[in-house]
Amino acid sequence: MDINWKRKLTSRKFWAAVVGFITPILLAFGVSDSVTTQVTAIVMAGAAVVSYIIGEGFIDACGKEE
Repeated sequence: MDINWKRKLTSRKFWAAVVGFITPILLAFGVSDSVTTQVTAIVMAGAAVVSYIIGEGFIDACGKEE
C-alpha cells in the first residue's frame, strides 16, 4: 500500500488529526494551556504553508496558471 503524501499533506483532516494527537500529549506532560495553544497554532500555520506550496507546485507541474 503506497501512501499518497501530496494528498495527505494537503488534507485538512490529516492536519486536524496531527493536532488532535499532539494536543493531548502536551497536556498529559503538564505543558500549560497557553503553550499548547501556541504549538497548535504553529502546526496549523505550517499546514497552511505546506498545503499552499504543494498545491502551487502541482499547478506549476501541470503547466497551468491562475
